[in-house]
Parts: sequence; C-alpha cells; structure tokens
Amino acid sequence: MAEIVELAPAIDVLSPDQQTSPIVLASPHAGNQYPADLIASSALSRTALRRSEDCYVDELFSAAPDLGAPLLRALFPRAYLDLNREAYELDQGMFRDTLPDFVNTTSPRVAAGLGTIARIVGNQKEIYARKLDWAEAESRIDRIYKPYHEMLQRLVNGTRDKFGYCILLDCHSMPSAGLPSNKSNASAGIDIVLGDRNGLSCAGAVTEETERIFGTLGYSVVRNNPYAGGFTTHHYGDPKNGIHALQIELNRALYVDETSLQRRPAFSRIKEDMRTFLQGLNRFSLNARQELLYRRLSAE
Repeated sequence: MAEIVELAPAIDVLSPDQQTSPIVLASPHAGNQYPADLIASSALSRTALRRSEDCYVDELFSAAPDLGAPLLRALFPRAYLDLNREAYELDQGMFRDTLPDFVNTTSPRVAAGLGTIARIVGNQKEIYARKLDWAEAESRIDRIYKPYHEMLQRLVNGTRDKFGYCILLDCHSMPSAGLPSNKSNASAGIDIVLGDRNGLSCAGAVTEETERIFGTLGYSVVRNNPYAGGFTTHHYGDPKNGIHALQIELNRALYVDETSLQRRPAFSRIKEDMRTFLQGLNRFSLNARQELLYRRLSAE
C-alpha cells in the first residue's frame, strides 16, 4: 500500500472586506501545488502533468474581491484530483484493490480517462506508472474534494441568503485545438465558451448579458459547444431557487503559450478585461434582482 502523504491546505478563498456582490467565483483547475506522491507515482514529468492545468485562471479573475465578490481557489492540480466531477467517479482499472460499490465506475468521464482521479492528462498521455490504492483516493477526496465543495456550498448559500440569489461563475480555460469555428469569421477562433447546461443551470438573462459584455470587449463567444458545463453547474445550478451557475471557458492561447505555459504579453490586458466583465455583470445582476430572486413557495 502506498504511503498517504500529508498535504498543505487544499483551498483558499480570496474574500472581500465586505461582500457587496451576489457573484461567487470558483476556480477548480488552476491549482499548481504538485505533491510528491503524484510526481513519484507518475510516468510523466511535472511539465507534462501541467497540460491539464487551467494555468493562471485564478489570477485572471483575481479582481473579484476588490469588486465585493469572493473567489474560491483549489490549490492542488486537476491531475491530482478533479473537483469538477462527482466525488467518486473512479476507474477500477487504475486500482489494485476493489473499489466500494458506491463508486461510479461507469460514467462517460471515467470511460474517457477523466474521472475524479484522472487516468490521462490533456494530451491523452497516461498519468500513472503504477496502480493506486483505494485508500489514496479516499484520502485525496477527504482532504481536498470535500473541503472545496463544503466551502463552495457555504459561499453559494450565504450569498443567496444575503441577496436573495447567487450567480456562481465556474472559471476555466480550454485548449485552443478542437474548438468550433467562428461562424461570423471563419479565419478567427473562438475565445470564450459559456456553459449553462443548455439553459438549465442559469437564467437566460445572465448568460445573455455575459455574452454581450464579452462581445463588447472584442471576444468571440459561443454557448455550450463543446463545453456545456460540468459537475459544478449541474450540482449547484438551480435557477428556480435563485442559484444561477455559469461555466466560463477561456481559450488558453489568448493569454499563455500552450507549450511553455508562459504568460503572453496580452495577459495583463485580458486580466483587466475580466475585471471589466465582472463590474458589468455585477451592475446587471443588481438591476435584474427581481428576475433572479429565489422564488419562495407560498406553502413554505
């Protein structure tokens, strides 16, 4: 059985002095603390492991606390534990012992090698050079996954209690390869994909305003193709109860060299654009409050 390593704190929250915005931001995939047990058990170098990392996304949205909104950040990488999955989506083939019956071993994400503990990184290379133990998975889930989602639930519920509704922005980046073409300009790429589970996780007005603001900033935006949202939008998004969850995917090539993972010169401008976007969405959300509110049933 592999040794269970001690971990530093798994998450942090960039909190405003006073929350004045109904927006909560989450960054589940930008963590870059690569623990020794991952490096030791992996067939890949740290550089190769970083191919699944949403590099610097938390930094791009770091203006959130200045604007009165909290930002929850995962500190460990997606290659170690994917927080945008069910807690127990695991591939039996990765483990030497039999997984408990409650584990979901048959989801499409597991089949693709992208369960809660991924089998592959973004370039389809196998992560592990050995079989894992169930105890390792359970330890990661207990010490990283559960604190992250307990904190996210607390932030979402607290925001809805304070404002009557909450807009949860799940912030990601995506590789530039394989994106759909830009219908209005075939020579240009897609900059941003918004995922609202085809309208199920978020009020249409929020998605529309997000698309409009990014459009005015010069970004090419599509909805739900190829990313309609993951576990976070599915689990938390509940528009009828005042929780509007929207996934934002930024084209990684806009701000980072996808080979070296070094920031591009445009990084500072894009970071300022994300501040402008958050300012605009916050103004909209406060003005659209009645449309976004939790609708308490009369029988309650």
